[in-house]
Amino acid sequence: QELDMSDFEEQFKTKAQGPGLDISALKVKATQKAPSKVTLMESNRAKNLAITLRKGGRSIQDICTAIETYDQQALSLDFLELLLRFLPTEYERTLIGKFERDQQPPEELSDEDQFMIRFSKIPRLAERMNVMIFLGNFSDTAQLLMPQLNAIIAASMSLKSSTKLRNILEIVLAFGNYMNSSKRGAAYGFRLQSLDALLEMKSTDRKQTLLHYLVRVIMEKYPELTGFHTETAAPVWGLSEPALTPTPLALPAVSLDSVLQDVRSLQQGMELTRKEFMRQDDSPVLKDFLKVNSEVMEKLQADSKTAKVG
Repeated sequence: QELDMSDFEEQFKTKAQGPGLDISALKVKATQKAPSKVTLMESNRAKNLAITLRKGGRSIQDICTAIETYDQQALSLDFLELLLRFLPTEYERTLIGKFERDQQPPEELSDEDQFMIRFSKIPRLAERMNVMIFLGNFSDTAQLLMPQLNAIIAASMSLKSSTKLRNILEIVLAFGNYMNSSKRGAAYGFRLQSLDALLEMKSTDRKQTLLHYLVRVIMEKYPELTGFHTETAAPVWGLSEPALTPTPLALPAVSLDSVLQDVRSLQQGMELTRKEFMRQDDSPVLKDFLKVNSEVMEKLQADSKTAKVG
């Protein structure tokens, strides 16, 4: 009761920032605002498209015309791969159709929505863009695969022609058959991937692997086989005599499965390109590409079959 709260209120009251707000006036202004623009895309998707289009640095018409004519010079591969993420969805196509049926003025749309309308009008849009990306990547990919296939074929032929390596594999098979003799009958061969198991199997005292044991047996019983790697042009393993351990040689790592998958991907792209050319046989870009690169693709396929069989 002794505290003067009225004085406290006067001294510490919050000052009004400017004149008081007239709520009724605000409501009137809100009703007078221009209507918001029509949007055909989700806001985040529209923002990302805007960023992508700025990277392209070309007008809506120039971008779409380049796709329609497979113009590799106008649009970079990086830009095409980014743009591929913005293929119109079914929902966006539905909104575009409604917008056009309602005959609304294009000025009501953002630049991104206007692009999407023009973009959606390109026939076989997804196929065209995938073909353009394939055309741009084909030469580099083919040049990368050719030496890898040649290395696999050369290594395969070299290993198959090595008598010493064949004898070593016979010894490995003999030990494998001995270990499995109580479970099943003798095997006449094994997959090369099974050689990995030689490193996984440990002796009773855990001090050596089966691979180390085999190296010692070969060096003691079959010393003439220790130089097997000299018979191969592309050896996978060498034998280090002092340490009795396998030493991987410095060779480029080439995966047959990976290379074959890359060749299949190129073949799928080539087939898609041929289909597009059949639909649009007046395209000089597709015509020239197929003329120059069909033989390259055939050579890659032939080499991949040789590598697989070898």
